[in-house]
Amino acid sequence: MGTASPTFKFISSESVEGTIVYDPSGNKIGEIDHLMIEKKSGSVRYAVMSFGGFMGLGHSHYPLPWYAIKYDSGREGYVTNVTEDQLKDAPEFSDESWTDRDWEARGHRHFQAQPYWDEPDDAGQRRGSLNPPDLASDLG
Repeated sequence: MGTASPTFKFISSESVEGTIVYDPSGNKIGEIDHLMIEKKSGSVRYAVMSFGGFMGLGHSHYPLPWYAIKYDSGREGYVTNVTEDQLKDAPEFSDESWTDRDWEARGHRHFQAQPYWDEPDDAGQRRGSLNPPDLASDLG
């Protein structure tokens, strides 16, 4: 299982996978299964979290917006305000969801996370949700 090192500025995605995710009360709600990285910017946009199940069976995966989690070096894991109930009630997810900006917007609202497309670009301008990146061209 990978862990995130609190002593380095950079971290390998291999080390993030398997890192525990805690709710605000310190309860383990899951672990990072893998990351979703935007091809053009190279920025991490989602941490796909594995949660639920027992002894590796019956667990679910759900993408959390990257801005919805923060690394806590004291816990050597990630902390989120997202609860396990919120994960269970999140907008339905499928592999096609990655091409649906409306699904992404609903998910960001559900988890109360800033949409990545509203962050400033390299020139300091907001990307703007009125002109989101062309997702279809990013898939190939």
